[in-house]
Amino acid sequence: MTPLQFEAAYTPLWDELQAMLDRVEGARPRQKKDQPADKKARTKVKPAPIDGARLSVLYRRACEHLALAQARAYPIGLTQRLEQLTHRAHQLIYRRHEPGFGIGRLRRLLLVDIPQSVRAHRGYLLVAALLFVVPTLLVGWACWRDPGFILHLMDAQQVRNFDQMYGPGADPIGKPRSAETDWQMFGYYIQHNIGIGFQCFAAGLFGGIGSAFFLVFNGLQGGAVGGYLTARGHGEAFYSFIVTHSAFELTAIVMSGAAGLRLGHALLVPGRRTRLEALRHASSHAIVVMYGVIAFLLIAAAVEAFWSSARWVEPQVKYGVGAACWALVIAYLGWQGRPRGAADEKGPDAG
Repeated sequence: MTPLQFEAAYTPLWDELQAMLDRVEGARPRQKKDQPADKKARTKVKPAPIDGARLSVLYRRACEHLALAQARAYPIGLTQRLEQLTHRAHQLIYRRHEPGFGIGRLRRLLLVDIPQSVRAHRGYLLVAALLFVVPTLLVGWACWRDPGFILHLMDAQQVRNFDQMYGPGADPIGKPRSAETDWQMFGYYIQHNIGIGFQCFAAGLFGGIGSAFFLVFNGLQGGAVGGYLTARGHGEAFYSFIVTHSAFELTAIVMSGAAGLRLGHALLVPGRRTRLEALRHASSHAIVVMYGVIAFLLIAAAVEAFWSSARWVEPQVKYGVGAACWALVIAYLGWQGRPRGAADEKGPDAG
């Protein structure tokens, strides 16, 4: 779709949103011209009635159009108009319905903003997923065929530790011998997982190369461990341990890598903006994805510490719960926050 076709297809929605914003903003209290400056009395104007549901729908569509226009490097005038519209609508919605950072705003962040932002980064997500998954599968296959291949990636002591953590004598599964309580492991997992997430994100400042490196590196490490333990006959203990929390943890790693790639792309291809302006603009969108990363990693840490390591839970039960968690994550990121109306189900590429 060319910029002209894109603008022609969606201008009616943008005009409708702009008219709604103008109507509401035009109804704000105004200072009387004949009042002294020190008193600043204001006239009371009845707020213009608006359809809140329709406002939310138009706001979401404008956000999707803005993300697409930026990704395709459409003319700056087009993107600036969408930026202004989304900013005004954002301010109106948050001011009218969710003052301060309260429960309502947090609820909107979790149920609308995060999944919408993740979907807006779907191109970066695809690249990040390939950088993570392909090395995982290739090295996993290599270590399954030849368990000694893992020594190309890890030293012998690390390999022995994995045998101890997932072998028959490990109680509970996956817990290092130095860890005494689940709460200690919970704190360790939070620190470790969030550290990986921010590595993948912040390394995007190096033109995206750093994010790509950490995605590939973590994929290689995970694949090597999985392939090696499978070949050693510890596959059930390992996969039943990771299946539940990996739905949140691995998804968060890919999301953080995608956010980092967004930063790197802004630096390498700033378009008509300066590099600093492009980076600032990209980070304002990528940070919403990182809010989701933090939430997912906190959930993953809790599940890993208190559920995944429990030997009293049968592996089949863990597989079932793990499958449900994967389905929940996919449904949340794929459908949560979408407009309900049939007319608004079409994405920005429709038409």
